[in-house]
Amino acid sequence: MNEDGLMSFGFCNYSQLPVRAEPAHRAEMCTQLLFGELYAIIESFEDWLHIRITYDNYEGWIPKVSCYEISEQEFRRLHELPCSISTEVVQLIENRSIQAFFPILIGSSFHGLKDQAFSAGEYEYFYEGFTEPIPQDCEREKIVETCMMYLHTPYTWGGRSPFGIDCSGLTQMTYKLAGVQLLRDSTQQATQGETISFISDARPGDLLFFDDEEGMITHVGILLPEDRIIHASGHVRIDMVDHQGIYNLETGQYSHRLRLIKKIL
Repeated sequence: MNEDGLMSFGFCNYSQLPVRAEPAHRAEMCTQLLFGELYAIIESFEDWLHIRITYDNYEGWIPKVSCYEISEQEFRRLHELPCSISTEVVQLIENRSIQAFFPILIGSSFHGLKDQAFSAGEYEYFYEGFTEPIPQDCEREKIVETCMMYLHTPYTWGGRSPFGIDCSGLTQMTYKLAGVQLLRDSTQQATQGETISFISDARPGDLLFFDDEEGMITHVGILLPEDRIIHASGHVRIDMVDHQGIYNLETGQYSHRLRLIKKIL
């Protein structure tokens, strides 16, 4: 909120911006904003802003100094423009307004990109990398192909980038690149889609959820062909999976217990 009590908005003009669970630098990173993502500013507390991310309605805290505030009119303009997504792991973008270059990560958003250029607020950007418009019809092959771009990425709690990602970040970003919106956490994603009763009925691209000893959903991965799963556990890896759960090929033991299967597409 601004001083007049009206809702304020922001545009992420960084490669990636940590979003904290509490208004403190030592608080856990619960998620990340990637370049081009929009958010609403809910409240201000000392040097921090409580925000709600437009893409998935996830809430958290960012430092005030990291906020690029835009007007409601500009927010609505950007939100309503056709959106393209970066499909390269990393590429450079030029901020022509200040004559500076900085890296852009896969899954970043470009609103109204035309002739490789677009504007946001007072800034004008130019991007020479590859982009795709958000797909209208997602194909399972796209899911399987896209998730491989994150293979071997180190596990980072709250991460959504190829330099650090968590299990639900992997599924959310994979589906984002395929044009399907998933919520942020595995417990939230488990509420989406259609339940499949048996793993034998599941198809590549479906989401598999796993619980802890208390029955809480704590992990998620993407089913691959040939009874395999890609998931973030230590790093983004591929293991075998069956009706019991994930079978770790390195340890020769089950690492996660299967709880739920969801068809999203």
